[in-house]
Amino acid sequence: MLAQVQLLFMVVFLEMGLILMFLFRTPLRKLIIMTLDRVKRGSGPLIVKSVAATVLVIMIYTVYSIKELQSRPADSVNPTDQILLAHQILEAALMGFSLFLGLMIDRLHHYIRELRLLRKTMEAVKKQDRTLDNIKNGEASTLRDEISSLRNKMKQLESETEAKEKEVQSQRANSDSLKGQSEKLLLEYDRILEENQNLRGQLQSVDQTVSHSDNKKNT
Repeated sequence: MLAQVQLLFMVVFLEMGLILMFLFRTPLRKLIIMTLDRVKRGSGPLIVKSVAATVLVIMIYTVYSIKELQSRPADSVNPTDQILLAHQILEAALMGFSLFLGLMIDRLHHYIRELRLLRKTMEAVKKQDRTLDNIKNGEASTLRDEISSLRNKMKQLESETEAKEKEVQSQRANSDSLKGQSEKLLLEYDRILEENQNLRGQLQSVDQTVSHSDNKKNT
């Protein structure tokens, strides 16, 4: 019986030590978490549940024995029964406390795993956000470069358009001057044609006069 109480004390202190190790971030905590992860794989959970159920059954039996001893008349209870009652109360308390600490260890392990998964998820999300920010910054710089190149092209096209407009204006001026010159040439041509016709008329009249005088001489 004393060995059983010592074993229960060892289990309780071991569980308390595990709980204290869970509270501080140390390499030993990582090792404990990895060990519990392996224990919870395969047939580990079934074994743990079987042990916990056995301890629970023993605790219930011990509590029943305590109730039975307490239900006896005070006159029939001897010192040995009192020592046995105190021992059973201590055993029941230690078993109940060990089960409670075991449940706390299981929950702490579960919450620490969830917290680790959440941290990993948050880190992945942060990495994705950084990647997206880098992509956005790259796209923004690319857009800025494209905008600057388009602006340069627009300026180049504007300068080319201005040059073309100046060339068209010069061509229009040349065409206007050519039109004026052609009109002057037409007027000059008309004047020369008119003078030519006048000269022809004068020549015809002179020819007629000469021929008329020749006819008179012949007669």
